[in-house]
Amino acid sequence: MNTVATVKRNKIHPHKFTLWVAIGSILMMFAGLTSAYIVKRNQANWVSFEIPKAFWYSTAVILLSSFTLFLSAKAFREREMTRYRSLMAATLVLGVLFVILQVLGFKELTKIGITFTGNVSFSFLYVIVGIHAVHVIGGVIALVVMSLKAFSQKIRTYSSVPVELVSTYWHFVDILWIYLLVFLMFIK
Repeated sequence: MNTVATVKRNKIHPHKFTLWVAIGSILMMFAGLTSAYIVKRNQANWVSFEIPKAFWYSTAVILLSSFTLFLSAKAFREREMTRYRSLMAATLVLGVLFVILQVLGFKELTKIGITFTGNVSFSFLYVIVGIHAVHVIGGVIALVVMSLKAFSQKIRTYSSVPVELVSTYWHFVDILWIYLLVFLMFIK
């Protein structure tokens, strides 16, 4: 008698694979930008600057948003949909607050004369933080979509893949922001 063994392969979902490739690309871009920053800061006209207070507040907000998103994903896996919805909405609000605080931080910089075209050191700050902001806005859009789906009255599918994708991406932009803040603080 011939027994056929079924081998279950552990495959990564195609969307997760694509997200990880994108994250790798984004990491390479920021590695290049921060490397260029290190090289350029040795120029004679480099000007050091203080990190705006709003950036510190935004850091606390994005850390809190990662925590609420973690709890939201956990609630989704446990099928506690009311809790999932409220935590997803809280994460969205915190994501928007992060963006608002970043804008206030840039207004604070502009007020003290640190503008995009003022000096190469200022330009680097605006480019690095600005590109991160674009990625955060992409994450906020994903949070909007997830929140709309969470509160939708349509028939639902309970696939955890979208929740996992948004969580992975949002935690990534959170960690990336912390890296950038520490980098800008210590590499002057």
